[in-house]
Amino acid sequence: MADKVTAGRDVLGEFAPKFAELNDDVLFGQVWNREDQLSARDRSVVTVTAVMASGVLDSALQGHIERAKANGVTAEEMTEILTHAAFYAGWPKAWAAFRMAKDIYG
Repeated sequence: MADKVTAGRDVLGEFAPKFAELNDDVLFGQVWNREDQLSARDRSVVTVTAVMASGVLDSALQGHIERAKANGVTAEEMTEILTHAAFYAGWPKAWAAFRMAKDIYG
């Protein structure tokens, strides 16, 4: 991942500086950059699926769908990912994710 993520510091930097540091420097700075183990594209597929399955159907999911698109996941692939995950994560969660994906891929 070429872009340095600063979302943690931007949103929570003053309130929860350690959490912001872990989010930006460890999760996105180290884990997401381990492309020898898993490509950014594949990491996006896993992350979108996990976030949707956990029921986080807000801007976090939206951001990860946007990142997936930027990492090369096509609209057709995203619809297949969400359809497949719906049977495990739940139909209402998939509906919410599809609304976001439709807006993003529009």
